[in-house]
Amino acid sequence: MGKRPLVRRRGRGGHQFRSTATGKVGSKANYPRFPLSEQHEGKIIDLIHERGREAPLSKIRFEDGSISFVPAVLGTKVGITLQFGLKSKIEQGNVISVQNIPDGTTVCNIEKHFGDGGAIVKSAGTDATIFSHGDEGVTVKLPSGKFTTLNPKNRAMIGTLAGGGAGERPLMSAGNTWRSFRSKGKKFPIVRGVAQAAYVHPHGGGRHQHVGQSSTVSRDAPPGAKVGSIAARKTGRARIKERR
Repeated sequence: MGKRPLVRRRGRGGHQFRSTATGKVGSKANYPRFPLSEQHEGKIIDLIHERGREAPLSKIRFEDGSISFVPAVLGTKVGITLQFGLKSKIEQGNVISVQNIPDGTTVCNIEKHFGDGGAIVKSAGTDATIFSHGDEGVTVKLPSGKFTTLNPKNRAMIGTLAGGGAGERPLMSAGNTWRSFRSKGKKFPIVRGVAQAAYVHPHGGGRHQHVGQSSTVSRDAPPGAKVGSIAARKTGRARIKERR
């Protein structure tokens, strides 16, 4: 009886498949839990890079001395002041509810549910656009091109997140690639199934490196065989019939 392939063993949740918890901030990079009716200002005292996160973080000190971390937008500098509240100006880095943001404004780090601290459009170099205001809520155009309607109270940050293009830089060595994958809980190196032994992977074994059978499997296939094209409707190149 063979083993379950690597992609199926990841679901076990062992430490070898988890991202490292050695970051400076971790999950604390969220909006501060200020009441919506309050207006606050904070000064950026530092810009921080954290492992596994491509966008830099702004370390903000508020007037009461509290410290908070939020993703930084393009143009962020140490020493500038950011505003948090309904009366915030429509300027880079300020945080305000989407109900008070005009149509066509570029935003990022948007709350999916009111009070969650920012959950969508948080990847480096991404932004969304406030599309329209209606009775059902505020419609936002996401980076994927899709539209979503949000609660008008949900907060968003004005501007585009910094750090864009970080994934385009070549890693140059296997060690750098391994550390980059490890910081995000990804497995590296990735071994092809046909290069493995038959008892390890369904595509393995044989005198030559080839699958040797159909690579399409059922949606209900057992974990040891669920590799390749899972429940594929069609495979191969789509050929256009010539009109006569």
